[in-house]
Formats: sequence, C-alpha cells, structure tokens
Amino acid sequence: MKRILCLTLAVCMMAVFALTGCGSSSGPADSTAAASSSAAVQTQQLGSNAGANATEMNFWTFVDLHGKHLDKMLGLWNEKNPDKQIKLNVTVMPYDDMHNKLLIAVQTGQGAPDIADIELGKFPNFLEGDNVPLEALNDVFEPYKSTTVPARVEIYSKGDKVYGFDYHVGATLAYYNTEILEKAGVDYKTIKTWDDYKKAGIQVYEKTGKYMGTADTSATWQASLLLAQQNSDFTDDNGQPKVNSPEMIKAMEMLVDLQKNNVIHTIPGGQPDTEEAKGEYNKGNYASALMPEWFMSRFINEMKDLKGKYAIAPLPVFKEGDPRSVGLGGTGTVVTKTAKNVQLAKEFVAFAKLSKEATTEIWNTLGFDPVNMEVWNDKAVTHNPDNEYVQYFKTNAFDTLNEIKNEIKAIKSVKASPTINNILCTVTLNAIFEDGQDVKEALNEAQEQITQELK
Repeated sequence: MKRILCLTLAVCMMAVFALTGCGSSSGPADSTAAASSSAAVQTQQLGSNAGANATEMNFWTFVDLHGKHLDKMLGLWNEKNPDKQIKLNVTVMPYDDMHNKLLIAVQTGQGAPDIADIELGKFPNFLEGDNVPLEALNDVFEPYKSTTVPARVEIYSKGDKVYGFDYHVGATLAYYNTEILEKAGVDYKTIKTWDDYKKAGIQVYEKTGKYMGTADTSATWQASLLLAQQNSDFTDDNGQPKVNSPEMIKAMEMLVDLQKNNVIHTIPGGQPDTEEAKGEYNKGNYASALMPEWFMSRFINEMKDLKGKYAIAPLPVFKEGDPRSVGLGGTGTVVTKTAKNVQLAKEFVAFAKLSKEATTEIWNTLGFDPVNMEVWNDKAVTHNPDNEYVQYFKTNAFDTLNEIKNEIKAIKSVKASPTINNILCTVTLNAIFEDGQDVKEALNEAQEQITQELK
C-alpha cells in the first residue's frame, strides 16, 4: 500500500510541478507556472506600442507569467528599436499539450510558433538527431557570454551550439530558520560541511525536538546537489543511467546516516515544495530547506508568517573546496527554424532574457536569480529595500549567490532523465527512507529497472 501511495503522490506531484516548481527533478516544472495542466488555452496579443509596420510573431508557453514578463520586455524593445518593432501573439497552453504540439510542429515544419518556451525536462526531445529544428543562438549570445553562468547555457546546448536561454539559474541554497537554530544554540554561519550540518542537527533535535532538514522521497533535489558536489551525475557522458554509482551510494548513505541521527526526517508530501510540506515549515518543525533560489517565492507567497526568521547561506559540502551549488529546474526560450524573421526573433529573445533590463525585471518581478550575472553586482537592484524578497529574509540572496557564483554545477537533462526520475521518485527513495532498504540494494534495483525500461 505504501508503494501505491507513493506512486499516486508522484503522479500528483508532476501535475503540481507543472503549476509551481521551476524545473523539478522529479517531474515537469516551472516555478512561475500559473495555469493548471488542464486549463484552457489562453491567447493574447502583446506590443500595444508597436507601429503599423511591426513584425507579428507567435510565442507559445505553458506559464502565464512568462508571457507577462515578455510583455514588459516587448514594450522596452519597441521603444528602443523603432525600426524593428514587434507584435507578439502569446498562447498559453497546458504543459503536456504545449510540448507535444510544439514537437510535432517543429518536426513537420508546419504550424510552429516563431518563439517558444521548452521546459528543461522536455528539451532533450528537441535536440535529437542531426537536424535540430531550432535556431542556434550563438551570435546573439556572444555579447552576454562573459557574464552568464556557463552551466545554465550548456544545458540548452548541443555540441558548440546554444539553442535556449533560461529565465533563471536556479542555484541551490541553504535556507535556515534562525529562530529554531538560536534556541538550540546553533549558528548557521558555522555550518560548512555535512559533518557540521550533522552536528548542528543533532543539537537542534536534542534541544528543540525539531528536525534540521528533510529526507526527500518524491523529488531528487537532494540527490542532484549531492551528486553535483562530487562532480557526478545520474547519467554518464553518453547519457546512460548510472544511479548506482559510488557517488550516488555515498550520497544516499550519508542521508540515511543523517536520518538515523534524527537530523533529517521524511516530510508530508515527500519534499519541501509541496503544500503539505510548507505546512510543516510554517509550524516550525524543520529548521532548514536546501532548495533552489526560486524557492524564495514559496516563502513569500505561502509561508508569510516566517518573515524575518530565515537566513540564506551556501550549502554544506562533503569537504571544504567542493562546489557549493547546482542549478536546478528551468525553461529555455527558443526560436524555431520556421520563424518569419529568424534574426529579429533571436535578437528579441536575447534582449528579453539576457539584457540588463531583462535581468533586472526577472529579479524584481519573478524573484529569480538571472542567468546574466551582470545585475548580481548592482546593489541598487539586488539590495533595494522596497523589494519584497529583500524585506523577507534576514540575509540577502545575492550576497550568497556572489560568493558561490563560480561553483554552480549542472545536472544533465537527457533522454533517459524522465525514466530515471520516475523510478527514483516512485520507488527507490521511498524504499530507502520509508522502508529502510539497504542503499546499495535499492540503487542496484533502480539501475536494473531503469535500464530495462529504456530498452
């Protein structure tokens, strides 16, 4: 029965992530998604300040707020480029419907939009074969190359060609409830390694009865960051699964040790980014969340009572000097081969995602860590006292982001990724953290099942 419940939860989670999680490692996701996976198609024309000779383009997305962001950027573009103005017809569709329709359209060369959003988990489907149906963006990326997080471009690339620009880095950070830690006599700033985290967690449990963190069963956020810290991945260089690697075993065995010492514990919903889990955080039952930067918006919107209690810091690592972050989740904006005016579409996409104006808007409106790091050092933007994210947290996110900006690793999204995520999040993690199955045994079974399903 427990396995059936876990499978049901995971299926539900995939729908939830299409609404709320920006690139979940366990299902389709984008952190700004506003439309339900069963919502009706929405259409709107943007570019009200465009002249009669403006070029009309079509944009497909599964996230309503992405269209709203492009609306603001389109207004600025048309002001700055009176001779290259654009009108944008935006269509918002349910997650699966949009990606399925888009894949057919670009493969057949019939009915594709000029510009589209493709969620990270779906992106490999569009890069298969020798004839990629998307336009390479290298030329419009060049002006921003030196200030852009490399890992967030590589995940939307094939060979030496860049095909998509993300809305955010999704750098994983540590969020600490300082109120709980102070009651336990713990200073979060002293937590540098997982040994430090364990020691602090034991003290927190002994003094307060609270858990330091979660043992996730329905998402691979934790596994991803622990693999990245070891410069490893769920797949090898050829995209083949390796979920029973020494690095994965080390990661899971460390988490089991933390669980046995009451440092971490399973949480309702299976991971922090669920409605049930946020309820537990609101009650003060967990003292930390190790999640991507976009999780800040969850605090703002769904955990309002915790304002002023949380500090942001780098992740603990196995040993000092290991990379302290990994970019998780994401959506790449692309230009299709059949776009009416390919060069104009490419220039606009670069402006809307990578320019200083765009990155400022991405932080101010969406609360994301922009891919172009130029704005990261502009304190007038990042430390604006009127910004709700600045007001909520005890520390500034960009102080930590700038500290770890050269350590942000990436986990590949490949053809095998959906199968890997499904098995880990519906069977393996539950077996390890709920049923107490031996880590090596559980991971060997997962490797065998994943390999069998991929045949």
